[in-house]
Formats: sequence, structure tokens, C-alpha cells
Amino acid sequence: MTSHLDRSDELFAEISRAGYYPEIVAAGIRDAVAGEPVRAFVVHHEPTFERDEIRRHMTVLTLTPTRVIATHTDEHPGDDLLPRPYTSTTSEAVPIARVSSVLVTRMVATHSQQLEEAVLTISWGAISRVELAPARCDDPQCEADHGYSGSITGDDFTLRLSTAADGGAAVERLLDLARQLSAATSQHQPAGR
Repeated sequence: MTSHLDRSDELFAEISRAGYYPEIVAAGIRDAVAGEPVRAFVVHHEPTFERDEIRRHMTVLTLTPTRVIATHTDEHPGDDLLPRPYTSTTSEAVPIARVSSVLVTRMVATHSQQLEEAVLTISWGAISRVELAPARCDDPQCEADHGYSGSITGDDFTLRLSTAADGGAAVERLLDLARQLSAATSQHQPAGR
């Protein structure tokens, strides 16, 4: 990571190009970044289909020298909180020292060896997914109850981008952020360990 590089201008230009409440999204990110330089970022704007309506959602993942910031912006049709349609922006800033896992999956087309998709999952211990299944033994005739076996997986943040839907540049930005975050976590001891 180059210590003098600040990509804040690129980040805010990308948010503006997306055209999804750019002032609201940018204000939320400026507050969360709190003056730190932006080392890497990913802007992902996606429509979601709900019955006969289209709602939009934007995720912005930002890496600073000390934190990773996940910002989500959503449209809401109105509810008990606010009776008219509204937009909400939520940012979570996590110290790099708290990041316990950076998982990157790359999907490559077998025939062309071209990168088609990438998935980034970041864990810092706030959310875990538990997967349980009945435990079994090797005896196919056994009818005993062996309890359950399973796993607990950290799953705080996941973002999947594809070349077809989001463009190759967006996928490369996701991989760049993953590389930089992995490098940064190698320099920090996770908190509480």
C-alpha cells in the first residue's frame, strides 16, 4: 500500500456517476471516513425486485489506513418510522485490527481462463452463521441418535461482483481492495487474541 495515495476524489466521482442519491451517499461516507485517506474502494449499485416494484440499493466498501467501512444505502416505501418513501444510509467502520478473515473467491471461465466473477467476504466477529446437520456414523444400519455436527462461519460482509453485470473494472477494484485489506491485516494483530 502506498502511504501517500488518497483515492477520495475517485471514490466520490464514482458515487456521483452511479447517480443514486449521490449527496446522501457521499455525506455518509465522508462522516465515516473522518478525514482519513481512501486507499481502495468498491461502489456497487444494484436494483432489487420486490413484487411489482424495483428498489435500488448501493453498497460502498472503503478501505482507509486503519479501517474498513461498509456503507449501505436503501430506498424504503414508507413505514411506521416515516409514512412517505425515504432513503437510509448506514455505515459501519471496523478497525483493521478487528478483521479476522478476508475470503476471496474467483470464478474463471474454464474455456477462456477469463475472470467472470469475484466474491469478497470479510469477517470481524459481529455476525456468525451456524450450519448444523444430523451427525452420522459409518454404519449404514445404525439408527442411533448421534446428535448434530456443524460449523460456525464468520459472515459480516459479503459482496459479489460479475464482469457481465458490473464490468471488469469493478471486479478488479474488488480484488484490489481485497489484496490491500489482506496485506493490512497481516500487519495487525486481531483484537482480543
